[in-house]
Amino acid sequence: MLTFTDTEEKAVERAIAALADMIQLEAIQPPYSPALIFPGLEIRLHQRRVLKDGADISLTRLEYGALCYLAASPGRVFTKAQIFEAVWSMGSESCQSNVVNVICNLRKKIEPDSQNPTYIKTVLGIGYKFASGEWNHIGYDMGNISFCIKRGRD
Repeated sequence: MLTFTDTEEKAVERAIAALADMIQLEAIQPPYSPALIFPGLEIRLHQRRVLKDGADISLTRLEYGALCYLAASPGRVFTKAQIFEAVWSMGSESCQSNVVNVICNLRKKIEPDSQNPTYIKTVLGIGYKFASGEWNHIGYDMGNISFCIKRGRD
């Protein structure tokens, strides 16, 4: 983070304004936001922290990887093999029980009721998905800028 005096800040603003007049600038959307915020659950990607109702939750590397992988694409169904390959970073010859165990442990830590999951849903015969449509807002926190995207039910 850079800090400027008032004089320096005005000089930088003038320089940016002059450049903007000379060249076409367009806003660039970051590829992902540093935090995924869902009701009762916040994943701070830039800090590798997960908060459940504001309290830190301790996750293993594999639990955290699986959670981020699923939560980054709410509503998308992933096979156990896809999850294994993404989180373990290796082929998935016999991955079924590894993924099932990690998801089970993850649910115990983040779900209000692990027997009736809110966040990580099982798609029978296929794999898992991070819930989508069970709430109307998904928030994103990008440092000083926070906003919500209103979503319809999927």
